[in-house]
Amino acid sequence: MACTANKASAARRLSELNFDACFTRELPADPSRENVTRQVSGAFFSYVTPTPPDGDGPPVLLAASASTAALLGLDAGAFEAEEFSRVLAGATPLLAASGEPVASFAACYGGHQFGSWAGQLGDGRAISVAEVRGATGELWELQLKGAGETPYSRRGDGRAVLRSSIREYAASEAFQALGVPSTRALSLVQTNAAVVRDLFYNGNAKLEMGAVVCRVARSFVRFGTFQLPSSRGEDALCGTLTDFVIRHHYPGHSRASFLAEVVERTARLVAAWQSIGFVHGVLNTDNCSILCETIDYGPYGWMEVYDPTFTPNTTDLPGRRYCYASQPAAMHWNCAQLANALLRAGLVTQEEAQAGVDAFPRALKEAYSARFAAKLGLRVHSETLLRELMELMATDRTDFTRTFRWLARVPSSAAPGEATVDQLLAPLAAVLPATMLAERRQAWAAWVRDYRAALAAEARPEAERAEEQRLACPLYVPRNYLLQEAIAAAERGDTQPLHALLKVLRNPYTEQEGAEKYAEQAPEWALTTPGVCVLSCSS
Repeated sequence: MACTANKASAARRLSELNFDACFTRELPADPSRENVTRQVSGAFFSYVTPTPPDGDGPPVLLAASASTAALLGLDAGAFEAEEFSRVLAGATPLLAASGEPVASFAACYGGHQFGSWAGQLGDGRAISVAEVRGATGELWELQLKGAGETPYSRRGDGRAVLRSSIREYAASEAFQALGVPSTRALSLVQTNAAVVRDLFYNGNAKLEMGAVVCRVARSFVRFGTFQLPSSRGEDALCGTLTDFVIRHHYPGHSRASFLAEVVERTARLVAAWQSIGFVHGVLNTDNCSILCETIDYGPYGWMEVYDPTFTPNTTDLPGRRYCYASQPAAMHWNCAQLANALLRAGLVTQEEAQAGVDAFPRALKEAYSARFAAKLGLRVHSETLLRELMELMATDRTDFTRTFRWLARVPSSAAPGEATVDQLLAPLAAVLPATMLAERRQAWAAWVRDYRAALAAEARPEAERAEEQRLACPLYVPRNYLLQEAIAAAERGDTQPLHALLKVLRNPYTEQEGAEKYAEQAPEWALTTPGVCVLSCSS
């Protein structure tokens, strides 16, 4: 039965949301309600309720997103109610207007992790507490990350810590403002319950403050959701899921065109990541959204100085499978695994599967070229100019975000051949090393001459070009050290730095008065300190 869309006025309480359980109504459930770690077959989810945190004091709401609430048809005034923080910490069940608890669940899926098949994985610390129809009738799923154990927790405790929760909340807000597809976050709640974590897996476990993020998406179905039933020979089950996703999220598509569309959207998403210097860090197939949104913010990082081999994940350091330069290839491989799952289940032919996978490089090149042409202020992309620029950036370790942003200051007017080295480099003085050998200055100046010639050849009005260029080059991104400063303050009970950072990140393309520190290049210590420049999956 298809879900219906009913538009509702803004809810003042969570219980007034327009609940509509499509996923649990239309897909098969685990018949067991036993919340113990186990293998689950023939189902896409298990009913499970959050485990209230054993905290010293009530949960505390640290942040809430008015824009995400608006999507759900929820008035921001709801943030003030004690019910809001308690429900979204998993301390109190979510009740419908009738007073009945809303059914909550954890999803069952598998996946490849670092290239190896891992079998069943599932939501080990994420519990979906509701599906709701939002302000425009669109379906949204609310998921608590860190709300306790599920049948898929394996050896974990189902909890999350404050540092990782702050990072997820901040990234969700930043991506929305950057215009890159992403899951959203509704709230960040400190549970006041201690959680034991070994940050670097080196035997130095310690107590950390627990927290829960309520993340929101139209669907949390992953590539691995298709892979698990396909790997088990549950072909009909895989077909049921495919048709469900097409019906609700890819209407009008056949199974083959659905695959091709997912592959193309995934390629465009990767191009967006590359253009802003974002490195996910854990691009396993269970961390790939079927809606092609950025999902599962773990040890991610924004590239500071340009380094194509940069990875923010300590687990990824030996092989750098998921480093900046390898993200496109990694996601292409992941798309092939999705195609293999559909092929193995008999849902597409070999030719259709191959055609779907082959859509990736074409879509990637098109999106990548468009995004980087815009970052260079050009109508027509120049692979040569971009390649030479990135070689300069890598050699002289210039800041990725700042270098592209400052290119908008380079004029296209006047004859670049007549300009001196100092004149050519003056617009970039703030991003180039203070002391550079003459040879390096000459190399940069030669590139700027070619760049100015390319700009002049397009004969666009200077102000128009510079403004459009700035809209493709963010000034403010969640730099790793800024996040760590906000986390350290929050752990001391001071959330002012977090809110100041969030305020800046919500408007990343426009220079903001008094926000100069958020656009500065990272200090040297931030590029070498574990826990800042690189993190682990421990959260």
